[in-house]
Amino acid sequence: MEFESISIKSQQVVEVLQRSIVGQKEQLKFLWIGLLTGGHILLEGVPGLGKTLMVRTLAKVVDCKSNRIQFTPDLMPSDVIGTKVYDMHSGHFSFRKGPIFSHVLIADEINRTPPKTQSALLEAMEEGQISIDGETHILEKPFFVVATQNPIEYEGTYSLPEAQLDRFAMKLLIDYPLEEEELFLYATHELGVSRETMVQALIDPEELLEMRGCINQVTIEKSVVQYVMQIIRQTREHTQVSLGASPRAGVTLLTLAKAHAAISGRSFVTPDDIKEVVKPALRHRLFLHPDSELEGWNPDDVVEEVIQKTEVPR
Repeated sequence: MEFESISIKSQQVVEVLQRSIVGQKEQLKFLWIGLLTGGHILLEGVPGLGKTLMVRTLAKVVDCKSNRIQFTPDLMPSDVIGTKVYDMHSGHFSFRKGPIFSHVLIADEINRTPPKTQSALLEAMEEGQISIDGETHILEKPFFVVATQNPIEYEGTYSLPEAQLDRFAMKLLIDYPLEEEELFLYATHELGVSRETMVQALIDPEELLEMRGCINQVTIEKSVVQYVMQIIRQTREHTQVSLGASPRAGVTLLTLAKAHAAISGRSFVTPDDIKEVVKPALRHRLFLHPDSELEGWNPDDVVEEVIQKTEVPR
């Protein structure tokens, strides 16, 4: 598959997604990049903005099986990965698969469940497998986790630990639609009709994995790799940051930049590709000093300042 074909297909995917999701074009592009690279995504936004609808629609466009888990305080790890069940007839235990056995997993309000259940996702997100009673079960490919959380309501929630946040390739901030977009949403609403029914499958999982293989062939000049390294290292040295980006963040940033170059129809990464994906890739990996947050700083401000200070390779 040529990079021009990936670019054309990517444009078609985003256009089809927009038939179901009004506005959010930039976020839909990043969601597609996440699926292309196999990098899991954290969606943050207030209720009612269509976060779950975005993911269900994407799964339908790529003809993938999707499951949704509503995370609650009483959810157990076995509710996510599955459990052993005793069969009275055979006298043996058999494994009953949990909802994690899907191509696309929607982890709704992931910060509402305790750390023990949150950690049930860690091995799956990193290794593409789960272990239970000493047995390893391989998950289907592609495997893509999209977790959502509400940035406003913190009562009864459990903040994701740094180790789990680092497993997400990107954090996307979902905001309210523009006035004309919201008006169009109201005007086209039909009672009892879900907007995801407006889309049909464009590709299948096999084609998606083929695209993923092509993205690995995108080249990155040494100077661009050094540019990324300087960005990552400067986040650790920034005066407002208590914990900067890890080497995993740098690897993820390069991978996302490759995908951005591929969907742009290019076989090489430019500094502009880095700039396009750097905020979604780093904003959840930077932890600021409490005083900095009180002064109004946020991770995007830090990333913007680092980008401005880092010399761009020619």
